[in-house]
Amino acid sequence: MKELDGKPLPPVIIGIAGGSGSGKTTVAHRVREACPGKTIQIIHHDSYYHDNSHLTMEQRAEINYDHPNAFETSLLVDHLQELREGRFVQIPRYDYASHSRLKETELCEPADIVFVEGILVLESASLRGLMDIRLYVDVDADERVVRRMKRDILKRGRTMESVMDQYLNVVKPMHLQFVLPSKRYAHLIIPEGGFNKVAIDLIANKIQNIIRERDRLRALGHEIDQAKSE
Repeated sequence: MKELDGKPLPPVIIGIAGGSGSGKTTVAHRVREACPGKTIQIIHHDSYYHDNSHLTMEQRAEINYDHPNAFETSLLVDHLQELREGRFVQIPRYDYASHSRLKETELCEPADIVFVEGILVLESASLRGLMDIRLYVDVDADERVVRRMKRDILKRGRTMESVMDQYLNVVKPMHLQFVLPSKRYAHLIIPEGGFNKVAIDLIANKIQNIIRERDRLRALGHEIDQAKSE
C-alpha cells in the first residue's frame, strides 16, 4: 500500500454531517455496501464524547451533548492524522446509558476511505481541514424527530417525554446554532438521506473511481520496486 515515493497512501476522508436523525450513518453504510470488498472505515463523532465518569449521574444528565464542547474533537483530529500516516488507532467506545466511556476501545485500521460522521463534523474547522469530501444530509425536521424518538426509546432506554424535552430544549436550538449553518461547508447536499439512491450511487461511483486509481498507483509502485531489486 505504497505510493511511488514509498510513502503510505493517505486515506480519502469524507465528512458526513446533518441534523440528529437525518440518516448520516445510513448514508455511510449504504455507500460501503455499494463498494463491496473495498477498504472503507466509518468513524462516529459520538464515540469521542468526553468521558464524564468523574461526574455524578445528575451532573452528566445536565450536559448539553449537542454542543461542540461535549466532544473531544482534538482526539478525533489526532486519530485521523495517524490514519493518514498509515498507523492504527484505538477509537473510544461510549456508553450512552452512563454518559461515560467504556474501558474497551475499538481498533481502526488504515483504509482507502474513511467516513467521519456526526452532527457537528462540518462545524469544526480542524476536522474540515482534514476532509477531502464534505457531505451534508438534509432531511425534514419532523422526520428527524420521529427517527430520533424511535432510536432513543428503543436503543437508549429513554422515555418519549425525555426525548421530546431534550429535542425542544437542546437539540433544536443547537441544530439552528451549529449544525444547520455548517451546511454551507458541504460540497454536496443529500436530501432524503440513505433513501436517496441517486446520491448514494453517485458517491459510490466516485469512491470506486478513487480506489481504482489508488490500486493503479500501488501496482505501478510495486513494479518499480521490483525493477529496482532486479
